[in-house]
Amino acid sequence: MKIDLFIPCFIDQFNPQTGFNMVKVLEKAGCKVNYNVEQTCCGLPAFNAGQWNEARQVGEKLLSEVTPDRNFVCASSACTAMIRNSYDLLFQNSSYHNKFRQLQKRTFELSEFLVDTMKVESIGSTYSGQAVFMDTCTALNGCGIKQQPRKLLKQIEGLEIIEIEGQNECCGFGGSFAVTNSELSVQMGNKKLESIKETGVQNIISTDYSCLIHLKSIADKKGMNFNFLHIADVLASGI
Repeated sequence: MKIDLFIPCFIDQFNPQTGFNMVKVLEKAGCKVNYNVEQTCCGLPAFNAGQWNEARQVGEKLLSEVTPDRNFVCASSACTAMIRNSYDLLFQNSSYHNKFRQLQKRTFELSEFLVDTMKVESIGSTYSGQAVFMDTCTALNGCGIKQQPRKLLKQIEGLEIIEIEGQNECCGFGGSFAVTNSELSVQMGNKKLESIKETGVQNIISTDYSCLIHLKSIADKKGMNFNFLHIADVLASGI
């Protein structure tokens, strides 16, 4: 299966290796991966900031660069939810309406694409140790993603997934929320990290690197020793 790959701007800028690992995982699952080097952003930061005209311009660029009849696989549930849900508000009754509708049906976060579309159960990954899998708000509420990443992670040889209390609670990132409400954002992040600290587990895995970056910044300031991993990094281990 030939797919188009979407690498979020924050992964491209802060942890490009995750993008390479995503390609590695998708190819191991049997996909032929196409990546448009001209892609930039889905428009989510501008959209959340209320700058819809600017978000629309960025979204138009994305729509002009993709193949709408090909599956579009994202390294973030936040970007997935933006295209699936928020593009409705940006492109209704526009010249991009039909193209966005086609893409909307074919946009997937990595773990749900592997499990729900490719029917992958295991790709032969290995990772030694325990880890907490952290759900994110956009994965749960924007995409309905919960069991798919767990199903993949539980098949990894040597990896034990530990569940924590308060899984449905936000980590405090929320895009621009972390800037406009920084004090509350940090408090929410601290609460999440303290819950994980109680387990004694050092590895934290998620589908959204933006949330991991947020928690890492708090953990570093508090001297907490955690290892923050995008799910693609773990799935790519040992294959």
